[in-house]
Amino acid sequence: MTETENKSPLNKPVFLTSSALIICLLIFAAGTPELADSIFQKLQDVIVSNGSWFYVLTVTIIVLAVVYLGMSRYGEIKLGPDHATPEFSFGTWLSMLFAAGMGIGLMFFGVAEPLMHFMAPPTAQAESIDAVREAMKTTFFHWGIHAWAIYAVVALILGYFAYRQNLPLTLRSALYPLIGDRIYGWPGHVVDIFAVTSTVFGISTSLGFGASQVNAGFNYLFGLPSNTGVQIAIMAGVVGLAVISVTTGLDKGIRRLSETNMVLAIILLLIVLFLGPTVFLLQAFMQNTGAYLSDIVRNTFNLYTYEKTDWIGGWTIFYWGWWLAWAPFVGLFIARISFGRTIREFVIGVLLIPSAFTLFWMTIFGNGAIDQVLVQGKDVLAQMVNDDTSVALFVFLEQFPFSSVLSFIAVLMVIIFFVTSCDSGAMVVDMLCSHGENNTPLWQRVYWAVGVGIVSSILLYAGGLGALQTMTIAAALPFAIVLLIAISGLLKALRIESYKRESLMVLAGSPQHSDSDKNWKERLENIVTFPDEKAVRRYINKVVKPAMTEVGEEFKEQQFDVRIEDTEEALTLTVELGGDPEFVYAVYPTSTEQPEFGPTDTPRLDENEKATYYRAEVHLSEGGQNYDIMGWSKISVINDVIDHYHKHQHFIHLLK
Repeated sequence: MTETENKSPLNKPVFLTSSALIICLLIFAAGTPELADSIFQKLQDVIVSNGSWFYVLTVTIIVLAVVYLGMSRYGEIKLGPDHATPEFSFGTWLSMLFAAGMGIGLMFFGVAEPLMHFMAPPTAQAESIDAVREAMKTTFFHWGIHAWAIYAVVALILGYFAYRQNLPLTLRSALYPLIGDRIYGWPGHVVDIFAVTSTVFGISTSLGFGASQVNAGFNYLFGLPSNTGVQIAIMAGVVGLAVISVTTGLDKGIRRLSETNMVLAIILLLIVLFLGPTVFLLQAFMQNTGAYLSDIVRNTFNLYTYEKTDWIGGWTIFYWGWWLAWAPFVGLFIARISFGRTIREFVIGVLLIPSAFTLFWMTIFGNGAIDQVLVQGKDVLAQMVNDDTSVALFVFLEQFPFSSVLSFIAVLMVIIFFVTSCDSGAMVVDMLCSHGENNTPLWQRVYWAVGVGIVSSILLYAGGLGALQTMTIAAALPFAIVLLIAISGLLKALRIESYKRESLMVLAGSPQHSDSDKNWKERLENIVTFPDEKAVRRYINKVVKPAMTEVGEEFKEQQFDVRIEDTEEALTLTVELGGDPEFVYAVYPTSTEQPEFGPTDTPRLDENEKATYYRAEVHLSEGGQNYDIMGWSKISVINDVIDHYHKHQHFIHLLK
């Protein structure tokens, strides 16, 4: 399950074909924007008229699948080897989730969407108390767990197969359960080309539409003219910042920007909460949440079949298509930052916490805006939402004390969100074009960051943003079909994984190896001392390697294909089992922190530095088993290998 060795960092079929396809679609959309918009709009109308039920069914299955995975026995499985630890702290991880997943949308629609539903609800009387309730329930429904579940399931599929099955961290790996190793051929290339194209156009259209909001903010703060030229200049600045962020890498650029924006978001949220009708907003949040949860099943399946309205196509189906269209980009990015987390922790972090924050944000800004219109009579806000949604947030903030400061924070947040969207998008597209690798030449990352800005600028200048947005959403239909197949494949792979875990538990009580050839004093000495790396490597060469060699020779006598690999990283015994999963037993010299209670002769340059020692840790195909065999006798190591092979045999039996 690996690609050809010594491959180039660049996947040329994907890179060149994607670039050519993007240029062709760009010429079509910018050269004949009205024709392109007409064609893609008709396509979307056909999909909404005939396929809306399929979108609703698909998103329902996705939500159920994610909730099930988080609550089931599979929740303990890690996105990575058993010994893996998360790459980022929990707070940093959540910040990056927020920035990539919903950040810019909350800024753009936090005020505008609840007001639009309030003024034109699907069933209630416009601008009534019932319209307020329906507006908030509908907004919660569009921005709640359904949206995050779509991102979560794509990230789970990619993260599991990449980190657990050693497949490339690209969209093609989602097809592995369906087509196997053919993902490395043209079918995989086609899937990655689709992902690259949809990601570039998705980010480009968001940059284009969002530039108008930054322009509106600058117009309010500094009197800057609001026109296409200024918006293109703003995009150029955003792309320039994104290039700087891209050059610093994920650990510095995107990470620091995401953390900064999370802090700014919380500050802005709390200021608006405390300066506004605080008690009312807190009460509204509780009531909105209750109404959302109590009606979630009905709203999930509600297609307005009997009302004969086009509202469902203009809102709910549009959103489901948009979240599905963004899922390859956001899902791959979330998978990239989620290494080492368990599936249960992942589901809580990606589904529940961001959803709760999103719904709280929508209450503070949405209910706050409706309160200004309905209670305080500030109709100018409703009028501005109808005329230009990009200025809705700033007109809303204008009603508060220190409005200039609040608007400045909002503009700064929008800019940072755009930068993080641009550079995280460039990183994802670069990975799709580089066999899933993240350590690629700098020019590749800069190429895509600049490319997104150029595409967005051309479309903004010539027209065509709307056409490509419609095209991107229409493309979600075939992706939804692929996603359902991939979910089935993930569940199958996790079921196999559970068999492996069951096999290890079933035989956990089998008789342990004998240490009868060592006296108890030597055994105790091995337990209480803390060897250095040199001692552990010497032990592996003198004891473990002869033990593996002896076991390997016996396997060969039994007509098995056996490999023993001695590398700087580990000593590994691999037994090939034909079409069944191979058996792997490896010993890694592993550095770990020394306990407080033992003696130590380890020199330390810094008194505050923790003392460390080395362990000879056993790893199986699924990762480290968290126990140390340092000091075991040769016969004990042999018996441990045989014990684990016995368990592996039972695992294969469970698969049959």
